[in-house]
Amino acid sequence: MAVSIISNGSLISKEWMEMYAKYVDVLGVSVDSFQPETNANIGRGGDANNEHVQRMMEVRDLCSQHDVLFKLNTVVNSLNWEEDMNTQIAELDPYRWKVFQVLLLEGENTGSEGELRDARDMCIGRREFDAFVSRHSNRKQLIPEPNDVMQNSYLLLDEDMKFLDCSGGGKVPGRSILEVGVDTALSDAGFDHRMFHERGGVFEWRRPR
Repeated sequence: MAVSIISNGSLISKEWMEMYAKYVDVLGVSVDSFQPETNANIGRGGDANNEHVQRMMEVRDLCSQHDVLFKLNTVVNSLNWEEDMNTQIAELDPYRWKVFQVLLLEGENTGSEGELRDARDMCIGRREFDAFVSRHSNRKQLIPEPNDVMQNSYLLLDEDMKFLDCSGGGKVPGRSILEVGVDTALSDAGFDHRMFHERGGVFEWRRPR
């Protein structure tokens, strides 16, 4: 079994790594911008000292010290799609750099009543997303995932062990694994196996031990 964690890096400390790094194969950090003002507008604590980016650098160094594969995740949106990150990505040299197009899902972030988030102002079209990808196409670690690739190529489980079907534009829970077993529950997931392979979902993600 391999373990991959996605984090904003805020609680990844030297002490945490000394205790848990031996169990972790891949540690991914979310970074949507290297500009303090843009980070602040996105909501990632981008003050004048750009602490989020500095924290990410520290996590990268900790991963190197503990032989944990370091990965970056970036969500391309209306605030960062024109940014050039080539210099910083070259410096960080992540194992993989996953670049997502911001995605609206009903019940999550469409601004409807009862939802906690409204991401409509953050949305971009495929033209803007492709422009960002083209600007960074010389980065060998780049793995672009526009909405039509990402939406149905992940398996999501909720706290009741129900797969969440995103194929209709929301997160619709199916039957629980605890009640019907994995095979039957998986049929409710709306999972696109072909797209999973096309986006590079199968790769060697276990570190040497």
